Amino acid sequence: MQEPEFAQTQSKETTVPDINNQTGTITKLQPPVQSQEQWVKYGEQISEFLGTLPDYVGNFFNQYKQPLVSVGLILGSLVAVRVLLAVLDALNDIPLVAPTFELIGIGYSAWFVYRYLLKASTRQELNSEITTLKSQVVGHDGSES
Repeated sequence: MQEPEFAQTQSKETTVPDINNQTGTITKLQPPVQSQEQWVKYGEQISEFLGTLPDYVGNFFNQYKQPLVSVGLILGSLVAVRVLLAVLDALNDIPLVAPTFELIGIGYSAWFVYRYLLKASTRQELNSEITTLKSQVVGHDGSES
């Protein structure tokens, strides 16, 4: 197989005139001249856009208020969880803090079981406290179960 031969061609549009035709001389290129009217036109367009931008943002927020608030809450909770995990990791690196927290957790769990879960009367008391708390959070009466 023969490889095709490529001939270098230059179109007339792509030829660049030789600006520096003498060694050691530098010719300054002049920027293209734009009329003042064109800059005024650009300024008016930008001013018009910036003038209507608050209306656009307000309409967008009013139209998508619920999803924006939901996304904000999700992002805020993710940041809060990351900060909490970083604090717990930092506390876990301190000697004797992790075992102390474990002992406190075991002690509290034992007290909770002894206080609320061993007898039927205390379990009913715990159930009534949970129902009361749930009605306070939700806003309903506890008698409507």
